Amino acid sequence: WNPDDRSFNIYVKEDDPLTLHRHPVAQSTDCVRSKIGYETGLHVFELTWPAQQRGTHAVVGVATRDAPLHSVGYQSLIGNNDQTWGWDLGRNKAYHDSANNPGITYPVCLAPDQTFQVPDKFIMVLDMDEGTMSFVVEGNYLGVSHFGLRGRKLHVIVSAVWGHCEITMRYLNGLDPGPLSLMNISRLNIRRSLGSEQLKDGAIDRLLLPASMKEYLKYKDMEPSEGNN
Repeated sequence: WNPDDRSFNIYVKEDDPLTLHRHPVAQSTDCVRSKIGYETGLHVFELTWPAQQRGTHAVVGVATRDAPLHSVGYQSLIGNNDQTWGWDLGRNKAYHDSANNPGITYPVCLAPDQTFQVPDKFIMVLDMDEGTMSFVVEGNYLGVSHFGLRGRKLHVIVSAVWGHCEITMRYLNGLDPGPLSLMNISRLNIRRSLGSEQLKDGAIDRLLLPASMKEYLKYKDMEPSEGNN
């Protein structure tokens, strides 16, 4: 997180610069951006945001440098304007410029009467070459939440309202622009063949493949080892 690019109600912890802390200020929505902005390549981040510290409006996504970082009252500040793209974790909605667009249900496989409980840890995948943002939860790829990001310089951003909440962002891995490896292409094709419903239903575990290949198909190679936590 960038300690110089944040709402005044948020600070980045000196002893843990990967973690932010929000002051308990009522009727305020507060954001912080990442230090680095991304224009090209594939980038994978692990976010840790305890479910009990989210409150009514907990949103994660990407933003330009021009996006606002503070608002009076409680709202989904990421995704309510044309400079931000966000996933509202509590409402299961993906927003961009919500003043003019209603947003979409996310994960995309959810039925109208279903809800999805986002765990404390989840993964964001930002593909600036394709111009997409997507998420992975417990090894399950949730699909693309946002398109149309190509040609911009975007920063990871969170929007929080819960007093004393702490959110950690860890950069896991990335790929420079260029062709994907055969392993990556194979993984993408296998997951696309299975489809989101079967992936959610644990189809990878039923494949007649070695355990190491199943772990790779679940993107476990992009998760930090216990020794790095």
